[in-house]
Amino acid sequence: MILLLTIQASTVLQSLLSGESTVDHLFRIWMVIMLAAALLCFVVGELTHNYSQTDKVWSLMPIIYSLVTLYAFPASPRIWLMTLMVTTWGLRLTYNFYRKGGYNIIPWKGEEDYRWGVLRQHPKLQKGIRITLFNLLFISLYQHILIFLFSTPLLLAAQHASASLSGLDFLAALCMFLFIVLETIADNQLYNFQTQKRNKAVQNGKFSTSLHTGFLSEGLWNHVRHPNFVSEQAIWVSFYFFGVAASGYFLNWTMIGPFLLILLFAGSSEFTERISMEKYPDYKNYKRQVPKFIPLIFKSKKRE
Repeated sequence: MILLLTIQASTVLQSLLSGESTVDHLFRIWMVIMLAAALLCFVVGELTHNYSQTDKVWSLMPIIYSLVTLYAFPASPRIWLMTLMVTTWGLRLTYNFYRKGGYNIIPWKGEEDYRWGVLRQHPKLQKGIRITLFNLLFISLYQHILIFLFSTPLLLAAQHASASLSGLDFLAALCMFLFIVLETIADNQLYNFQTQKRNKAVQNGKFSTSLHTGFLSEGLWNHVRHPNFVSEQAIWVSFYFFGVAASGYFLNWTMIGPFLLILLFAGSSEFTERISMEKYPDYKNYKRQVPKFIPLIFKSKKRE
């Protein structure tokens, strides 16, 4: 399999370097990159029993797709703008993953997402090779397919590379930037809370209520239960509109990416909250009073 991927990558890369910058060639090289990355994540995850390998490259793969697309279509201002926005998103998210211990000087090490450990102990995944199949089909392959899909507005922009920039492009870039800022604020609040929680110390009275309950319920978390999740979804919904601007079609085939991403976060947030309710007695009350993703404009009363 690795040999076949290497041969295919060599063939596609040669055609790309020779100047045959068609969307078909671009799609093929994306596919090779995606399959090679998914296979590598699966093999490393199985060898190390650390299933956060795809998590490590989640923020890097769209940057790779963007740079490959930009190399093939360097004359497109839209693709330059899209690459800038994706790189800004990716570098910020990579840093956030790094400071939480996700990366290690030994590439296949680093902290594993605690949810994979919980899933690994699920009775239905304990028999035979079920956990291995779960790692192959969902953690490695499906998630890489999903990253591929929500990056596809780049392919649509390449398909319409001659289309001029419009106001919708700048609106998409502005929305994407604002949601990146919002996600940064959310991640910083979560990181600071977790740091204080580990050190068992309150700094300047921040997060005093959250430290008492054990989970973050202040700052942005006072308005929605998952401000980082909703920001991530909104970033890629915003990115979708670059494809709308390029093609002129409000509904186009690239919408499958953000749609599946929203479904992933719906399931992921439910799973995360089940764990939280088992650990923290007050979480059920918090869940009842604070919306998951969409903040309430008017609150009937202050949350206790």
